[in-house]
Amino acid sequence: MFVLIGWGIAMVCIFGVYIVHGGNISVILHALPFEMITIFGAAGGAFLANNQMKVVKSSLKGLGSCFKGSKYSKARYMELMALMYDILQKARKEGLMAIEQDVEDPHNSALFKKYSVVGHDHHVVEFITDYLRMMVSGNLNAHEIESLMDSEIETHHNEEYAAVAAINRLAGGLPAFGIVAAVLGVVNTMGSVGQPPSVLGGMIASALVGTFLGILLAYGFVEPLGGLLEQKVDDGSKELQCIKTTLLASMQGYAPQVAVEFGRKVLFSTDRPTFIELEQHVKGKK
Repeated sequence: MFVLIGWGIAMVCIFGVYIVHGGNISVILHALPFEMITIFGAAGGAFLANNQMKVVKSSLKGLGSCFKGSKYSKARYMELMALMYDILQKARKEGLMAIEQDVEDPHNSALFKKYSVVGHDHHVVEFITDYLRMMVSGNLNAHEIESLMDSEIETHHNEEYAAVAAINRLAGGLPAFGIVAAVLGVVNTMGSVGQPPSVLGGMIASALVGTFLGILLAYGFVEPLGGLLEQKVDDGSKELQCIKTTLLASMQGYAPQVAVEFGRKVLFSTDRPTFIELEQHVKGKK
């Protein structure tokens, strides 16, 4: 929603001021289809040539997510930490072997079914159960598991960031493709030097629209989407860091209520529940 609002404000300010100052919008509208095909065609071809198919698919998926609200909210984090608390509390009371069945078959686990949001997030469930499985086996110490967690989180971040980098490269290339479209327009104009000045003026104006569109699309549309997607990638990594911190605190001997407090402190302040909010939520889920 905010993406569309931002674009609306930008378009009103740019084209509104242009029209108020006496600009002829018909010149832009006449050149728009041809310049857009040239710029988007060239940029799309370069985008495909510059990226592996998995990055292209990830980029398209990421662009789609930019038009949706963030799923990483305070309510989601409270549910995540309540799930972690229940798992760690069961392991503390009944022993690590008591959660073995929950870890091996989370889809049929009462603990995971209890939390409908994070319990159905495949990536989150897999991250939690993988490291709980290592804790149950007892073959690795906290430092070794922390190193593995860091490596997986870094891999996840790099994988997601590939789409961000691809979109940013696309934004960086759009002004150049706008210049290409403008140069082609100038070439076309120079081939018509025998035309009246009014016709040549219109042709030159149409050519310059290509430069204008390339810059506008790059800095007004594509680059903001890349920045927004980057923020969403950081939110996803932060959730995994919260899980990591909570599990490591438990491995170091802290009680479940203290371990989830460690995890709570990792979260961004805008999404972080207060100590009282989390405590009341955990108690309400018992």
